[in-house]
Amino acid sequence: MREIKIGTRSSPLSIAQTNIIANEILKSHPEITITLVKIKTSGDKHILPFTNNPNGIKGMFTLELENALLNHEIDFAVHSLKDLPVNTNPSLPVIAYSQREDPRDALIMNSGNVIGSSSLRRRLQLERLYPEMKIVAVRGNVNTRIRRMNEGEYDGLVLAVAGLKRLGLEDKITKIFTIDEIMPAPGQGILACQGRADGDYSYLECVNDSMSRDSALAERSFSRSLNAGCNVPIGAYAVVDDDMLTLRGLYIDEMTNRFYEGSITGRRCEAESLGERLAEVIMS
Repeated sequence: MREIKIGTRSSPLSIAQTNIIANEILKSHPEITITLVKIKTSGDKHILPFTNNPNGIKGMFTLELENALLNHEIDFAVHSLKDLPVNTNPSLPVIAYSQREDPRDALIMNSGNVIGSSSLRRRLQLERLYPEMKIVAVRGNVNTRIRRMNEGEYDGLVLAVAGLKRLGLEDKITKIFTIDEIMPAPGQGILACQGRADGDYSYLECVNDSMSRDSALAERSFSRSLNAGCNVPIGAYAVVDDDMLTLRGLYIDEMTNRFYEGSITGRRCEAESLGERLAEVIMS
């Protein structure tokens, strides 16, 4: 038997997502045993980003997992791809992309007019959709945010459909936003396996999804080309059709509240260059 150690954040959603990957591996490789190594990141401890952290708040949810990889404490780590900084360490590449879950955002709403979200991207789009509502910033994992909503801190929440489904909470959804209403974050709905560049990860072929990979490459290239670190309001969503890929992108200038949107279609083998070209159009 071969033991594989998978690193995961300690939140309920992160563990549920890591178990999705682990179960796929076990189905295809009964000779493998899996141990989940739960790691509490700075973001989970609610430590504010340090100025010397080039990836801002996104890096707060990945730094400790990457250190565990570099120290060979784990074999690979599982992340929500939308939380993984677009400028990754070349020695710690993404080695597999899961099949994409629903990439859209959802509203959970009680009666009232205050909606919370942890994402600036979502908040600015919500302000455009619901100018009569008060949109506020919130922190905490999914269960914590829902508990605070039920305690009356705010009346509604916007969360990723994928996370709610993976936690078995889809019955709480009041409304699912269309892509036109709220553009998702790059990579939303995809799980990323991050490993070491010199590692053997052939056992992850059972997890790796080529459509998710090409969509992710396009979306993350768009974000990277706009120098979108930290909490920059960027949205991107790619659709693969045979050997073609259509990418939609959104950049919001929070100083002027102007929305810059565009789309591009090309061959999916050029996914990253499509992201770069769409960013050039948006910037111009």
